Amino acid sequence: MRSTEAREQEDATLRTPRLDVSQMLSLRTRVVLSAAAVLTLFILLTSLALERAMRETVASAREERLQAQIFLLMAAGEEESAGLVFPNALAESRLTLPGSGLYAQVLNALGDPLWQSPSAVGTELPTPVPLAPGQRRFEHGHGHDGMDYLVLAFGVSWATGPTPQDYTFVVAEDSSAFEAEITQFRASLAGWLGGMALLMLVALVLILRWGLTPLRQVAAEVAAVESGQQPQIQGRYPAEIRVLTGNLNALLAHERARQRRLDNTLGDLAHSLKTPLAVMRGAIDDGEPADPVRALLLEQLTRMGHLVEYQLQRARAGGRQAATLAPPVPVRQAAERLIASLHKVYRDKRVQVDLELDHAIVFRGIEGDLLEMLGNLLDNAFKWCGRRVRLSGEGTRNALKLVIDDDGPGIPSAQAIHLLERGARADETTPGHGIGLAVVREICTAYGGEVRVASSPLGGARLCLRLPI
Repeated sequence: MRSTEAREQEDATLRTPRLDVSQMLSLRTRVVLSAAAVLTLFILLTSLALERAMRETVASAREERLQAQIFLLMAAGEEESAGLVFPNALAESRLTLPGSGLYAQVLNALGDPLWQSPSAVGTELPTPVPLAPGQRRFEHGHGHDGMDYLVLAFGVSWATGPTPQDYTFVVAEDSSAFEAEITQFRASLAGWLGGMALLMLVALVLILRWGLTPLRQVAAEVAAVESGQQPQIQGRYPAEIRVLTGNLNALLAHERARQRRLDNTLGDLAHSLKTPLAVMRGAIDDGEPADPVRALLLEQLTRMGHLVEYQLQRARAGGRQAATLAPPVPVRQAAERLIASLHKVYRDKRVQVDLELDHAIVFRGIEGDLLEMLGNLLDNAFKWCGRRVRLSGEGTRNALKLVIDDDGPGIPSAQAIHLLERGARADETTPGHGIGLAVVREICTAYGGEVRVASSPLGGARLCLRLPI
């Protein structure tokens, strides 16, 4: 059955909301993407507006050119009894060449064609409605031959004869040249606007990199504080960030002051209780051996010692929020000191210790906690081993894993979870209070880690300690 702490950690994991992609993006990426989207929209709208303005400008210029052609035709036309006549040689040479792209015709008041230019032979131009004198209409027309034209119609009242006559002068031009000019402008516009957009994005990235430099410096200083390389944030920052750094420094100072008060309180409590308990135990040891109260007092003193140690461990576990501010602790050096001490305690057993720890492996937390956990596990291995103990481990970016193997009798799987409870012992005849593994479990749980008991390849027990980083 899983322990309560494991179930609580699993429930907390299930309650943790998942981060979407937008929450995972960095601030610089968000700004660059947002600016790119806004800039793209601006470029598109600008290109549409410029293209529209260019189309209107070119169309207006074409309209004026066609109006000039109508004036030239009016100047060349003469009214005779049969109607208007025009010379074969016109001022605009394209009107005399078939298929030249410029065409002209004259309509009477009923809209019937009276004359068309030689260039219009074989073409089916769009025929506008007749216009009143003085009216002008410019439009894009679709001819019966499937071609598109720019058509200008102009109403004229011809009063050179005895009776004024109304005519409509029509000049049409193939719109392919007009569309080609617009296409060329569109391509040129896309090139220039694309280049400007790229330059603006590069400038934005550079400006953003320069603007976010204080934030990167704050992040680097926070990492240095977390690793214990410096006590607080020391750089000089802009006013917008200075409030954040000031609050962080105040939080760090408050946390260190609280940790110092906690350590002082624990030390005072330990020293305050140590002497009275020692005096009481000495007085009991000097008493009568047959005193019936003696055994009861010794039992109660032992329980008091256990309770004091348990409460001290709980207080230390509650103060581990400052562990991330402690400098990294080399695990191999701590293990070597503990093994040297245990060799003296268990010198009669002549235990062979295989230490398989890289010097680069570090513990991110309070050094006393590491010594407490590792010391209890090694002491347990020395106590129960035959002749051999092995300590191995590995450190990754996410976790620290330590494994202690021995060649002792091992731990039955049915007792593995029970032995992690406070006061539980596998052998009541062996000296000890049964709180070592429980203390390890409490400290490890406070760091968000876990302790597991398994069978060792050496034949005894294997205790695995895993601490997240």
